[in-house]
Amino acid sequence: MHSESICITVDGEHIEGTFAVPRTGVPGILFVHGWTGSQQSDLKSAREIAALGCVCLTFDLRGHAATEALRMSVTPRQNLHDVVAAYDALVSHPMVDRSSIAVIGSSYGAYLATILTSFRPVRWLSLRVPALYRDEHWSLAKGQLDRLDLTHYRNSPVGPDDNRALAACARFDGDVLAVESENDHLVPHMTVANYVAAFRHARSLTYRVIAGADHALSEKESRAAYASLLVGWVREMVLGAR
Repeated sequence: MHSESICITVDGEHIEGTFAVPRTGVPGILFVHGWTGSQQSDLKSAREIAALGCVCLTFDLRGHAATEALRMSVTPRQNLHDVVAAYDALVSHPMVDRSSIAVIGSSYGAYLATILTSFRPVRWLSLRVPALYRDEHWSLAKGQLDRLDLTHYRNSPVGPDDNRALAACARFDGDVLAVESENDHLVPHMTVANYVAAFRHARSLTYRVIAGADHALSEKESRAAYASLLVGWVREMVLGAR
């Protein structure tokens, strides 16, 4: 916080005043949706978090929404480029404090969000049902990966030495929120456990399980529980940093 003196004109006279002004801008929040999703799923949470005094950015990964025709050919590498470009757009906003960036990812978007931290500074990282993919799939078409192979991989113990996303988690030193769905048929408990275990240097780690929830948060109650958890965590992080 710093002070700025001003002169206020009133009735032909002058009075002195002082602005108390934050030295930095406001936190920036980047949302990364999951595979087959879109930014529409994040807009409600983005509006709630923006009301806390943040600048939020939602966007559509290539292969989704207006570019759905690319879905069967786009690769994780290309989608990471999307995330990096969106991050750069967020930090270019004149109100955003570049040292106060949060990334909120779901499923495939959470996987990409962790890798983003290897290329751009991130202070807060929220991962809901983070998916995991083999490193050798990095430049393959995401929509054509073998689902049975993915299921086997996600039910296996995997460490930071064997996966680029988990390696990024091991290097991350900010605050983390990890959210699991109790009845998730796509991202099993083992996958979430691999992520949680990888955060060896995180400043803080909050791990929650949404009871009765499936992967997509199909039920209204599950969506409400996640929204409350997410907004509460962001409020704690943002207000604690001010």
